[in-house]
Amino acid sequence: MESMDEIREELRQPALELRALIPEVMKGYAETARAAMTEGELTSATKELLALVIAITRECDGCIVAHARGAARQGATRQQVGEAIGVAILMNGGPGTVWGPRALRAFDEALAERNSS
Repeated sequence: MESMDEIREELRQPALELRALIPEVMKGYAETARAAMTEGELTSATKELLALVIAITRECDGCIVAHARGAARQGATRQQVGEAIGVAILMNGGPGTVWGPRALRAFDEALAERNSS
């Protein structure tokens, strides 16, 4: 797996180009994401863990990077991430054992980045 930075960099320019083509769609998606991830009965950290498990299920490296970073920013612990990945493995079987470690690595990179700031 590429590092978090490599994945972010790979997706940056195409995302900017797409945003220029469909700005209202991208703005609407961003607003939906903010609304969904806002603290409520579920903490923002829990929501990021849910999103991370879905990202593993969907085998989406960009999503894994985004939600691993989000989980780190929201204060999720490595143990919490590990347990969430365990649920992804339960629900996905073998593919979860491939994409779960990718998610843990992305979280570790995000946590190191957060702690060095």
